[in-house]
Amino acid sequence: MSAHAVIEAPTSCAVLPVVGSDTLVPLVDGRSVPYANLDVAASAPALQVVADRVNEVLPLYASVHRGAGYLSQVSTALYEAARQTIGAFVGAREDDVTIVTRNTTDSLNLLAGCVPAQADGTPGRVLVLDVEHHANLLPWQRTGGATVLVGGATVAETLSGLRAELSRFPYALVAITGASNVTGESLPLAEVVAAAHDAGARVLLDGAQLVPHRGVSLAASDVDYVAFSGHKTYAPFGAGALVGRRDWLDAGTPYLAGGGAVRNVTLEGTTWQSAPARHEAGSPNVIGAVALASACDALAALEPGVLVAHETELRARLVEGLEEIDGVRVVRAWADAVDPVGVVTFSVDGHDAGLVASYLSAEHGIGVRDGRFCAHPLLARLGFPAGAVRASIGVGTTGEEIERLLSALRAYVGDGATARYEVVDGCWVVSDDPRPLLQVAGLSGLFATAAVGNITAAVGCGPAPA
Repeated sequence: MSAHAVIEAPTSCAVLPVVGSDTLVPLVDGRSVPYANLDVAASAPALQVVADRVNEVLPLYASVHRGAGYLSQVSTALYEAARQTIGAFVGAREDDVTIVTRNTTDSLNLLAGCVPAQADGTPGRVLVLDVEHHANLLPWQRTGGATVLVGGATVAETLSGLRAELSRFPYALVAITGASNVTGESLPLAEVVAAAHDAGARVLLDGAQLVPHRGVSLAASDVDYVAFSGHKTYAPFGAGALVGRRDWLDAGTPYLAGGGAVRNVTLEGTTWQSAPARHEAGSPNVIGAVALASACDALAALEPGVLVAHETELRARLVEGLEEIDGVRVVRAWADAVDPVGVVTFSVDGHDAGLVASYLSAEHGIGVRDGRFCAHPLLARLGFPAGAVRASIGVGTTGEEIERLLSALRAYVGDGATARYEVVDGCWVVSDDPRPLLQVAGLSGLFATAAVGNITAAVGCGPAPA
């Protein structure tokens, strides 16, 4: 049992209505229950206002930029207005550029092509930590200028190591997560920015988890760039954003070569646009941009502190409840981290994470994440090379869903699973799964996460190879 003070079961209701909150899912015992979506850190459901906004503008959708037709002009206005809203949501400075991308990964790969080279022509140095999601690690490694700093056991130790490394070489950029997608923890942003700027480096913030949960202001924090995703910001319509200082983006290699990114093309050469058009070749995702802007507006309209209080209460109850269950361990990156967002990863001693997640789904209608969460180095360093289970909280999460998860885990540890499970193509599934399919066009069968063709191994977010 935990020695922590007992926290009462939260009575929290959803902060904002989300699409699908009343969706019923079948269980292996024949019952149907409301789906408890505790996997919002991977992809958050759409806010109802976002879905309504998409339905409103779909009849107005037409070609954008250079279209003379009335609806083309309307779509262009909607797209550019969305760009302004998205930039304002993250506190863009007057000369900052807002580039509409597909997601955080897209944004970080784009910026990786814009970091200036060193005087001798070698790639500009980029400093990252081993706590990063692969999206904020692999692009920098691929450019050849990355140094990966192993985090310390505490925030203080990690900051000390960061400052020491920045004194060794002239770094162009420090790329850091705003909140870990594994633990929800973060380093104090002001101290990271100060250390980087004192050393002459810029700061890129991976805001995939921070922006939807805490928000960020470039102007207030002096962060140079922030990247985030619509699908984690309650706008799963295929858009994300990179927002930050213009000079690198104006001079960097155009992200895609194609129409819209150019001023003039001849058979001898091309004159490229400045940012943001320079990096938005092809027809842009107008609906995705409008959806993301709508989500930004909805989150910005919340009373100050409401979302933080909601997530803090639910996360505290979840962590407390997990620590009261024998054999359950909560994963932490730093012993002294404060104010984590609503992401909690845990393991159940002696039980495969994939089996636990499959059980929670099949017998309780709870959606969680299992595996290594595209953060292999961190999970390995923390002692969970085979992966763990992650539950994540958002604006639509309720206190009842947290209690359902805790009750389900107590039942699992105490009595075991009721159904029989087996491993198929590396994933845990219910043997002879009796659950009927929901009546959705095109849905012909259920399968475990990426089980078909053993895609889990290819994607690299499952357990480490034997």
